[in-house]
Amino acid sequence: MTNNKHNTYNTLFHWNSFRLKLVFEGMGVGVLTGLLVVLYRFMLEEAGLMLTKVYNILTVRPALIFAWIGVLCIIGYVVGLLVKHDPMISGSGIPQVEGVLLRKLSMNWWKVIIGKFVGGVLAIGSGLSMGREGPSVQLGAAVGQGFSQVLKRVKIEEKYLTTSGASAGLAAAFSAPLAGVMFALEEVHKNFSPLVLLSAVSAAVSADFVTSEFFGLKPVLNFANLPDFPLRLYFFIIILGAIIGVLGVAFNKTLLKTQDLYAMQNWLPKKYWVIFPLLISILLGLFLPQVLGGGHELIASLVTKGNYPFKILLVLMLVKFLFTMACYGSGAPGGIFLPLLAIGALIGNVYGVALVHVFHMDSMYVNNFIILAMAGYFTAVVRAPITGTILITEMTGSFSHLLTLAIVSIVAYMVADLLGSKPIYESLLEKFLHKQGQGMEAGNEKSKYILEFAVCMGSMLDGKQIKEIKWPAHCLLVSVKRGEREIIPKGDTVIYPGDYLIVLTNEDKVAKINDALICLVESCEIHKGR
Repeated sequence: MTNNKHNTYNTLFHWNSFRLKLVFEGMGVGVLTGLLVVLYRFMLEEAGLMLTKVYNILTVRPALIFAWIGVLCIIGYVVGLLVKHDPMISGSGIPQVEGVLLRKLSMNWWKVIIGKFVGGVLAIGSGLSMGREGPSVQLGAAVGQGFSQVLKRVKIEEKYLTTSGASAGLAAAFSAPLAGVMFALEEVHKNFSPLVLLSAVSAAVSADFVTSEFFGLKPVLNFANLPDFPLRLYFFIIILGAIIGVLGVAFNKTLLKTQDLYAMQNWLPKKYWVIFPLLISILLGLFLPQVLGGGHELIASLVTKGNYPFKILLVLMLVKFLFTMACYGSGAPGGIFLPLLAIGALIGNVYGVALVHVFHMDSMYVNNFIILAMAGYFTAVVRAPITGTILITEMTGSFSHLLTLAIVSIVAYMVADLLGSKPIYESLLEKFLHKQGQGMEAGNEKSKYILEFAVCMGSMLDGKQIKEIKWPAHCLLVSVKRGEREIIPKGDTVIYPGDYLIVLTNEDKVAKINDALICLVESCEIHKGR
């Protein structure tokens, strides 16, 4: 029995012995992810510089535009073939990572690393309005999975290492280790487990250390010397949060609708879809080059150069929005983090300039509205307010605006929730699973798998004895963690909010057990009202 590494005995044995190992393994995953993402960022930066040179040449020698069209068509075709060969590399990659952790999708880690890296460099480097952060998260998750499989770790260990790799990927992409950790807890794993925290922190810090060695310790965006926002003007922050919440819902609905529009057309095969936004990028590169790429330079220009005319800001905001929709809808490998932050920054700039003209507000506060709108827009779209607040704080290097960032994020979250909008990655995962026909579920009945669930206040388990609960079939409650205590469950054991339930099941039943127990441990009334 003990020879089978994935049987019940060994699964439970490893659960009690691998906690300290997760820290060191997380560090290993973080270092590997950091090196990979550093190379990815370097290639994208070099491609961006080359792209600028190309459009400078085209403005002088317009006859060469036909050659550039041919190059972009070849690039689009190659990227389309990569996506067709492995659909797991399409789009952001974050929904796919969440699907893998839920055991609803399977991922071939080395194919994802190669396909996502090459496809992302070609697509984003050619000017598509897509970001590096989603691919970095998926690259990190693939590194974590590969690390686990090469060292032949048990399945539960693989899950934590995959999560820690995702955390390291975001930390390395934005030089934001705290945001990487919070993203792993709040969005990817959706569980504030101490084990997730241990592995995610060690991976994110290690990845950030590696990234800092290559790119320095400076924040990704330089928003130094922002003035403190006066309390008498906080009303305008609340208004901004409400506006951002509505616009975030519009972003989600438009993005999903754009994917449907691509799928509805029959005249262009799927492997050619990426060519369409690449051809659009030629016109934009000649007449409005600010909207090309993820948007890092655009955000920086709003702060360093500033003084864009109000009409130009509106045009940039609208074109960046529509171009992002066209790019992401094509299925090209690239994320939406950075583009949505750029759109949020433009919204904040427009809002700030409007207040200056209408209410004669001091123009020195315009930059404050830029970072506030970035955090609020991220929250309204992704529905991860803590991650959004920490991410913008780390990206801008400004730690004196946590209160205002938190306020605008909370308001934006509430408005988006009231409008019935789902988190974008949850919606994208559902759409991806629907396209795949649920045919990529992973697992077999011989391997055992451990799941961990946090009991929420007001849930169906709150205050109940174990014997009073109708548990799903094919699962066994093996432990109840209450703080530092680990309780062996009995029929009369009472479950309290904050408890962590450790459940053993067959690997092929993980997805169904996960869905059933989430309904039990969380407040079902809230879920049904959404």
